[in-house]
Amino acid sequence: MERYVSLRKLLLGVVTILVFNLCIVLQSTVAEEKKGVTEEILEILKSEGTITEEQYNELMKKAKEEREEEPKDFRVYWKEGIRLDSKDKQFKMKIGGRTQIDWNWIGDDQDIKDAFPNFGGHGVEFRRARIYFEGTIYDSTFFKSQFDFAGGDVDFKDVYIGLKKVPVVGQITAGHQKEPFSLNELTSSKYITFMERALPNAFAPGRNTGIKLNNSQLEDRMTWAVGAFENVDDTGDAFADFSDYNVTARVTGLPWYADEGKKLIHLGLSYSHQFRSGNNNPTRYRNRPETHNTSVRLVDTGDISADDADLINPEVALVYGPFSLQGEYFYATLDNDEDFDFSGFYAFASYFLTGESRKYSASKGYFGRVKPKENFHQTKGGWGAWEVGVRYSYLDLEDGGIKGGKESNVTLGLNWYLNPNVRWMFNYIYVDVDDRDSVGRAIDNGNANIFQTRLQIDF
Repeated sequence: MERYVSLRKLLLGVVTILVFNLCIVLQSTVAEEKKGVTEEILEILKSEGTITEEQYNELMKKAKEEREEEPKDFRVYWKEGIRLDSKDKQFKMKIGGRTQIDWNWIGDDQDIKDAFPNFGGHGVEFRRARIYFEGTIYDSTFFKSQFDFAGGDVDFKDVYIGLKKVPVVGQITAGHQKEPFSLNELTSSKYITFMERALPNAFAPGRNTGIKLNNSQLEDRMTWAVGAFENVDDTGDAFADFSDYNVTARVTGLPWYADEGKKLIHLGLSYSHQFRSGNNNPTRYRNRPETHNTSVRLVDTGDISADDADLINPEVALVYGPFSLQGEYFYATLDNDEDFDFSGFYAFASYFLTGESRKYSASKGYFGRVKPKENFHQTKGGWGAWEVGVRYSYLDLEDGGIKGGKESNVTLGLNWYLNPNVRWMFNYIYVDVDDRDSVGRAIDNGNANIFQTRLQIDF
């Protein structure tokens, strides 16, 4: 009951912020439409015959031009989202969100049917339904509050505050945020090449609550980040009397960067040490078969008692105009009586048929928004941007007495970017699972075919 009350309060808070910002927008609009004192005087002079019609029109034109040049308290404009900037640039805010609607169809063989009778079928889901507010205050403090309403409840995503332009350190961020681990994980779901991240992202810590330091060096040719985090629930909270902390770091470099990022080589390395407490806080690795519209995990270690876990993740990416390559290797080792080791990797290639390139953020060390050379329009012409991709991913969750299984997926993808904010995606995934014998499920050699598509809008 208390959780539902808190969720209602959260929803009320979100609506309140929306109304507040809408009032600012409307106030700015009204202020622009209201006539200035000079214009009112000119209308009086014209009505009294003091100035001619020609003089009135000329002076009114100049008065309007001068009024438009005057700085407003807040400038409201659109740039991939609603933005509000104060005239002195000390206060900035962006209002944004995203909606992703997925449809999928899954066909499985008898081996998988025996283990998971409800795996095959078809369905639809709102994969993400998010709204966020972010900005800077006094040009030194920044914040972001992002909430996801998909699934019928409210989850925290990026909810943090921070300081920027800190000497040596660069930026300090405190709150619920992604740990600095994995190129594919840090690239937003708005911009990843395929509908879901690859199988071995099962090892990525994802979002937790903590403090992170990060900066870019050598004219953005190098980035680094390090932080300490506590494993938390979907609203960023945790309380326990056992070890449940992660210390995670990442460093990236650009040995080659040319043509404003249309040609580059990206190298990176992530590491995470996770403090655990044996049976009080077991470790578990599993993942969906690169489709979210099912709760089934075809590979799953089950709970493992361990005192510590170490994760290592080298990454590489190449962009050469419309062509792109990307790959990562994941290795996890658990400190217990048997010292279990698990691993996985993925590699993919993509190509823009219309000549665009994947957009890379050098100051952050991951990929961003694709902007078509020509937006799609039903009557004015233009077909947007078209991208094709192929990916192979592999996840090995078998070691010693742990028979979590081995899964390999081949994914074919097609993306249509109608404009910078709207995308249609189609993925076909061939799934192969071997040696699963854990958590009461056994798959000797199972296969599945998955077809899925997504409509996405974000701002």
